[in-house]
Amino acid sequence: MSDVIASYYFRPRGDTTPEEAAQALADEETTGTWTGITTRMEYVKHLDGSVLDVTPSGKGYITRISYPADVFEPGNVPQYLSVVAGNLFGLSRLEVVRFLDFALPDSLVPFRGPKYGIPGVRRMMGTTKRPHVGTIIKPKVGLTPDDTAAVAYQAAIGGVDLIKDDETLTDQKFCPIEERLPKVMAKLEEARDETGHQVLYAVNITTRGDQIVERAEHAIELGANMIMIDVITAGFGALQALGEEPGIRVPIHVHRTMHAAMTRNPEHGIAMRPLARLVRMLGGDQLHTGTVSGKMAHAAEEVTGDNRVLTEQAFGMQPTFPVSSGGLHPGKVEKELATLGTDMILQAGGGIHGHPAGTAAGARAMRQAVDAFMAGIPAREYAKDHFELEQALKLWGTG
Repeated sequence: MSDVIASYYFRPRGDTTPEEAAQALADEETTGTWTGITTRMEYVKHLDGSVLDVTPSGKGYITRISYPADVFEPGNVPQYLSVVAGNLFGLSRLEVVRFLDFALPDSLVPFRGPKYGIPGVRRMMGTTKRPHVGTIIKPKVGLTPDDTAAVAYQAAIGGVDLIKDDETLTDQKFCPIEERLPKVMAKLEEARDETGHQVLYAVNITTRGDQIVERAEHAIELGANMIMIDVITAGFGALQALGEEPGIRVPIHVHRTMHAAMTRNPEHGIAMRPLARLVRMLGGDQLHTGTVSGKMAHAAEEVTGDNRVLTEQAFGMQPTFPVSSGGLHPGKVEKELATLGTDMILQAGGGIHGHPAGTAAGARAMRQAVDAFMAGIPAREYAKDHFELEQALKLWGTG
């Protein structure tokens, strides 16, 4: 493959035929415009987008469009997106259009991908096949650095593998990174001395693009063993800067806050799949892709497909850890793992901190639910001699 192949779902507007609508999409994203122009030289035609096919799908159609590789500036992801996901969403000939997926040729993938990926993170944690369990500091904002560290300690002694800031916590005055990070890391070291278990803390270093590498490097100087970025709000260029910076020698946890503005409508916007591809290429070691049973659940086929692009062979890159998050609790673990597999992270916030016996018990309940699944034992059966899991199931059930 030498060109970029992108796929879209669309419905034509008015009396526009499906073929005309697809061609309008290809023209808009390459060399065309709404009217004939006198400046379109003959030599420009080799950059024309080409409609490969138009296939009925549901109430609309799916088309594949081939974009010549020369349209793209190698390595410039913002420019890539301006072609495959640019002005097309406002075209008058289209009632709706959704960018589904894309494939790049080798010439347009100068990216190295994750520095660690699933194998590297597993080596850090000393795990092999079991899913990792993570939590989010809750409430998502408002706690002091001391209280944040105390919550982290409770989660760590309960057995989580990962603790992360929520997407809205960065460097506010009530909990600045300069104070929060060293206190959390000290508490995690204390927990490690007690349990022998390494825990990662993804501190949210999201900020403006020209400052994000500096903030990440400072976090590492303060002891961070993982950093987190809100990739949609910060931009893919910010993730790329972190992924390509040699001094960033810790895994990068990628949150997708604001994604649903693009991904939620099944007929219009941008699917999660191309976003997942970009995150992996640009160096994300972990990425939230959603649940099949939580408060922001998605169709199983969609999530498994998104997770697959993070883990399948691609350009010799390490696989990215999929993160299942949003309304999870121990009673949902079995469905998540049965559907999505075990090479993943189960991230629970309220499902840990809301446990009747507190955060440490909530973390133990999540680990027990994972252990039950790995042993092939139904959660309710396993809970008979695991008190923390039993309490969680009584509170939240298994639905």
